[in-house]
Amino acid sequence: MSKDSITIYDVAREANVSMATVSRVVNGNPNVKPLTRERVLDVITRLDYRPNAVARGLASKRSTTIGVIIPDIANTYFSTLARGIDDVAMMYKYDLILTDSDGDPLKEVRVFNNLLAKQVDGIVLLGHRVTDALRVEIARSRIPVVVAGLLDPDQQVGSVNIDYGNATFDAVSLLTKQNQKIAFVSGPLIDPINEARLAGYEKALKKSGLDFQEHLIFEANYNYKAGLNIAEKIIKSGATAAFVADDQVAAGLLNSLFDQGIKVPEEFELITSNDSIIAQLTRPALSSIMLPIYDLGAVSMRLLTKLINKEEVDKKTIILPYKVKERQSTK
Repeated sequence: MSKDSITIYDVAREANVSMATVSRVVNGNPNVKPLTRERVLDVITRLDYRPNAVARGLASKRSTTIGVIIPDIANTYFSTLARGIDDVAMMYKYDLILTDSDGDPLKEVRVFNNLLAKQVDGIVLLGHRVTDALRVEIARSRIPVVVAGLLDPDQQVGSVNIDYGNATFDAVSLLTKQNQKIAFVSGPLIDPINEARLAGYEKALKKSGLDFQEHLIFEANYNYKAGLNIAEKIIKSGATAAFVADDQVAAGLLNSLFDQGIKVPEEFELITSNDSIIAQLTRPALSSIMLPIYDLGAVSMRLLTKLINKEEVDKKTIILPYKVKERQSTK
């Protein structure tokens, strides 16, 4: 008998028990006598039996598989989020299918539908916004979807975030103590998360009696190179400080300032917003909003398991706490 052809029936026959008993042993059900459990496990080991996850999924109408869509797996922010998702998924015995959308809205819809074709039980979406095209697919999917680290103003799906508006207000308020011109650097302002950040930025300026100046607002891609490229424009704007919505962008800006002989924080203050490992590796180390990145992933996965199992959920929108950590890039 080949290993590939061994079934639960073969194990039950060899161990002289019912298939239900074998199933209980495989799934860790405690309602099996110790001697019987030991006998079944011995047979499983001898036959090298491996439960067929596909067959179990067909029987239970569950695949015990979760889809995760990430816009950039190389970004430490998203990889840390994914680690939180994976750890909780393993705890609840789910497998992950990780897909990279490359930040492309069309590809995002395509990989979303590919995950549906694989019969996933739910999807965690990471990124920057829920596009209209994706929103249509979510409505058609009939499986739970949770977003982590991005805002869904329509509250169509479950979400896990921090209060980005208040966090930005707190961060920018640090910069207003000694600066009159503070740059705001984010991804596209069409993204709700950046709209919330901009509102926090404006609120901090107003409280400090500073005027909002359009030429101090900059949109950039979420990567290191974008930070390098935008530095010259920020310097020409007359800004002496900047709030940056992405750690890779902040690192690029910091290095470009260094290359141009501008001292941080003596001549230019800088604060970022994700507190990924990048913020701690730069020199000077970057002051940052302490975003609980791992927890955003972990809590989003736990919320998804509750939605899949139709458990009672107090709130589908979960807001986690944050802090602002002052390091060496602010005075």
